[in-house]
Amino acid sequence: MGLPEGRRLPVSIEVVEREESTGRNAEAPASGLVFRARGLTKIYQMGEVQVPALQAVDLDLYAGEFVVLLGPSGSGKSTLLNILGGLDAPTSGGVRFLDHELTRAGEEELTRYRREHVGFVFQFYNLIPSLTARENVELVTQISERPMDPAEALGLVGLGERLDHFPAQLSGGEQQRVAIARAIAKRPAVLLCDEPTGALDLSTGIV
Repeated sequence: MGLPEGRRLPVSIEVVEREESTGRNAEAPASGLVFRARGLTKIYQMGEVQVPALQAVDLDLYAGEFVVLLGPSGSGKSTLLNILGGLDAPTSGGVRFLDHELTRAGEEELTRYRREHVGFVFQFYNLIPSLTARENVELVTQISERPMDPAEALGLVGLGERLDHFPAQLSGGEQQRVAIARAIAKRPAVLLCDEPTGALDLSTGIV
């Protein structure tokens, strides 16, 4: 069955900021190119209906860039982030991270890629209810080569006084900040954020 007409929604990509120096990532090539996607297509099969989330996306992302994906709900933003992060695979097309072809990588290689290079801030916080804020962040630091101290990461998002609180004792915005602290604590080369400040007020979101 072919793709239904009118199911593709537009996504725009805005480079908000680009740092002059690309020395943050020692593995990045001289050009500073971090991600290159070509012909990236993702189609979900819903019974007899094929629903396209991404169609032939070409994308280059460079070290030092702060890039925002803009588009309505259902336009494929989360799908693109999941593919870049090695959590999902495209139906066709390819994506490279530095000199690694992610679309040809096995599960073990993708796990190593996520562990060593990528920090995720998910749309849903994915905190472990039985662990404190500090312990939720500490989980990530235990598998990182050069992590921040969990208290330092939580302090950066204004939760220095809430280290030993459980998720149920935190507001939605505070839980989201724990998720942000967890992502930055591993000092990742790439930070992929899916609506990271949706539950935050303006001043906290800017921080």
